[in-house]
Amino acid sequence: MAVVWVVASVGMWIGLHWYSRMVSTLKAQEGLVSMCEERARMLQDQFAVSVNHVHALAILVSTFHYQKLPSALDQETFADYTARTAFERPLLSGVAYAQRVVHAERELFEKQQGWVIMTMKREPSPVQDEYAPVVYSQETVSYIEALDMMSGEEDRENILRARATGKAVLTRPFRLLESNHLGVVLTFPVYRSGLSPDATVEERIEATAGFLGGAFDVESLVENLLRQLAGNQDIMVNVYDVTNSSEPLIMYGPQIPNNFNSLSHVCMLDFGDPFRKHQMVCRYSKDPPLPLSAITTPSGVFVICMLLGYILYAAWSRYDNVKEDCRKMEELKKQAEAADVAKSQFLATVSHEIRTPMNGVLGMLDMLLDTDLNSTQKDYAQTAQVCGKALISLINEVLDRAKIEAGKLELESVSFDPRSILDDVISLFSAKSREKGIELAVYVSNKVPEILLGDPGRLRQIITNLVGNSIKFTEQGHIFVQVHLADHLNLGMDAKVETSLNGHGDETKVVSAGGTFNTLSGFEAADTRNSWENFKHLLLENGFSEKPFESNDPSKVTLVVSVEDTGIGIPFHAQSRVFTPFMQADSSTSRNYGGTGIGLSISKCLVELMGGQIGFISRPHVGSTFTFTAVLRRCERSSGVDMKKPLSEALPKCSQVKAFLVDKRPVRVAVTKYHLQRLGIAVDAFSNVDLAIGAISKQNRNTVSGYKRDQCILLIENEFCCSETGISVRNQLLGQKQNGLTPQVPKLILLATSESDKTKAGFSVDAVIMKPLRASMIAACFQQALGLGQKPIREKPNGSAFLHGLLAGKNILVVDDNKVNLRVAAGTLKKYGAKVECVESGKDALALLQFPHKFDACFMDVQMPEMDGFEATRQIRLTEKKMNERMTNGEGTQIERSGKAEWHLPILAMTADVIQATYEECMKCGMDGYVSKPFEEAQLYQAVAKFLVPDP
Repeated sequence: MAVVWVVASVGMWIGLHWYSRMVSTLKAQEGLVSMCEERARMLQDQFAVSVNHVHALAILVSTFHYQKLPSALDQETFADYTARTAFERPLLSGVAYAQRVVHAERELFEKQQGWVIMTMKREPSPVQDEYAPVVYSQETVSYIEALDMMSGEEDRENILRARATGKAVLTRPFRLLESNHLGVVLTFPVYRSGLSPDATVEERIEATAGFLGGAFDVESLVENLLRQLAGNQDIMVNVYDVTNSSEPLIMYGPQIPNNFNSLSHVCMLDFGDPFRKHQMVCRYSKDPPLPLSAITTPSGVFVICMLLGYILYAAWSRYDNVKEDCRKMEELKKQAEAADVAKSQFLATVSHEIRTPMNGVLGMLDMLLDTDLNSTQKDYAQTAQVCGKALISLINEVLDRAKIEAGKLELESVSFDPRSILDDVISLFSAKSREKGIELAVYVSNKVPEILLGDPGRLRQIITNLVGNSIKFTEQGHIFVQVHLADHLNLGMDAKVETSLNGHGDETKVVSAGGTFNTLSGFEAADTRNSWENFKHLLLENGFSEKPFESNDPSKVTLVVSVEDTGIGIPFHAQSRVFTPFMQADSSTSRNYGGTGIGLSISKCLVELMGGQIGFISRPHVGSTFTFTAVLRRCERSSGVDMKKPLSEALPKCSQVKAFLVDKRPVRVAVTKYHLQRLGIAVDAFSNVDLAIGAISKQNRNTVSGYKRDQCILLIENEFCCSETGISVRNQLLGQKQNGLTPQVPKLILLATSESDKTKAGFSVDAVIMKPLRASMIAACFQQALGLGQKPIREKPNGSAFLHGLLAGKNILVVDDNKVNLRVAAGTLKKYGAKVECVESGKDALALLQFPHKFDACFMDVQMPEMDGFEATRQIRLTEKKMNERMTNGEGTQIERSGKAEWHLPILAMTADVIQATYEECMKCGMDGYVSKPFEEAQLYQAVAKFLVPDP
């Protein structure tokens, strides 16, 4: 292709060059024609002038020689006149007059003239009919005197033709005698007077008296003319006699070689003799110079063509490269898709292979814990169970990260109680916080709706990750979780969290008179925006009057959740990579504190999926405050959306109780009030015990707000209470009762952070509430201390009673090829009262599910030999469809109907694969739900509650 383009470009160059040469040649030809025509015209004009003068001289001779008697002319007069008028005949070298003499008059004529008529060869003229000897001549041609002009054959013919026509006649070119130049002789007849203009030839012959001739030196004539006109024009001129076209006679100019190819132009000349033909040929002496444009223009076009060709070649090459890159990218895409499929399959396989035995381990441990164990054995089993759950949690985090990277993580949209979520998270870390002796507290603003619509599991996961990190890296102080609405709070979060994670800046420390900080625990916090000065405004009824959080949808709610701790903080150099997966502050972090560094990365992705942002402020050796937003939707209780029963609805209302709180930390007071007010308990807070006792005494003496409180409780923070203090307070209260100031002694309850605080109080208090505070715990403690109602029955955690109510008496079919998993699943379901039957393959399940069958639900493993769970489910749905069609057409038997309007067995996938692809495949084949291994009561309840109803 490139060669063709180059050849085409060269051809274009040649074509343009040829065209330029042609244009140049045409211009040169036009110039030559113009110059040649000009020279021919001037030569012709000058010759005509000379001819006219010769003609006038002939008339002069006729007039003064033949019409005057005696003649007025003689040789001397003729010579003198012609010499003096020679300037009028510049083209003639000389003129002469030849008299016509017949043979009869020759002798007399010779005697009169005194000489003998001679031929051109200077010999006496032979005898002939008539003669034309020269009698008068211009001095320049005096050598021709006495020569007979009719002695030559051609000359004779020319003279006779001139006599007959009465016009000028030219001879053929010949060498002039003296100059040896090429020339011609012009001959005019001289008639006697009285000849009419229309005389016949005979009359002209008869009236002829003689002949006037003039010799033209053509070479000199043309040379002088060209010298005047040529100037710097380098051209050659040739004059020819072409009377005989086959043998042209040159009259002027050099002989031209046959191979001379220069430009030429021919002009015909009219010298007045119609018989003889003449022409002028003009040529350039050398070829016209080639114009520069004939080279530059084609060369420029050639260069442009080459550049254009290069551009086209480069563009084509680029196109080919892009096309090849696209092909490679397509291949890479296919490889990536294949790798993604392989990755998903690998994750599914690894998840299944790890979770399957872990399901057995955890299930067996759970069953083991339900047996009679001594304390040591129970501790060992619980430790193993915790470790197994930690491994399962790690597997879930890795799979979550993989789903996020694949863009396959989807959020649920169910209703939930955010306060219940916070209580659940706090309860997870209660034991660890007590062990470390750190304050762990949660506060949810009253502005936050009781019920929201969103993904409670993912919200719980984010908060759990943040609180878990705080517990891990905090050895003293506090961990404080706050939840507010964005339109009542302005935290000034930066959208680019990575650029503001330094904790530097002008920070105002709010310090109390005692030298501690106005925080939950008195320890300094990294983010001073969460100080008491800001926090107390949020406790007011109207809150902040800040600019509302921008939201165009009134149905949306933006939560702002912050987790504040007083831990070790994050080094400044590591803060830029906090949200990078598997990255920690340094290599010692994992050794000292454990963890993989993936939790914050997953939290950031989940926050962004919820339409929020996450950021933090951290200072080394001070602590960290992580804050994130989440966009949720409002949800009314009557919306009909399935929701786990909120904890707040199960809380008893203790409106007949009045609490007196002794605590000098305002933030902690607000947290305690938050939990008490959820129970309907009125709270008064005091900074010391004496003020609280005085208030209790006053309360018992007076009626406040129109009613009287029947029960009083004195809540004391652990820092105000030791064994001696507790005894002293109790003695003061007993003294008031004995003095009649108090009808009954209020219950004294200690709010303890650690087991050591509980020990220090001893038996000086009526009850101890271990932090972190939860409304359910406070309610249970108050009921026990005050004797309100019966002591609550200790239920199994995670909704065991609900599950028992749903599964009791139900016939459940469990299909799994792993015998250990069968034992675990069967044991778990039987624990809740279900009747379980187990099979090890899909084919066996199909055999048991022939109509009519007794089963209320089926737990189906996905990966099994021979027939997997997907195919088994398809077969079951196909047989159900056929049976339902028969029943619709009235063809089913009474036994097959079994009192059912339609057959549809709830089938729940039971597998260790927890990736989205497996879930989608389960739904596609006709399954109704999904239960991942190992079983968890909450998930199991959520799955079966959609299909099973408790027996009445």
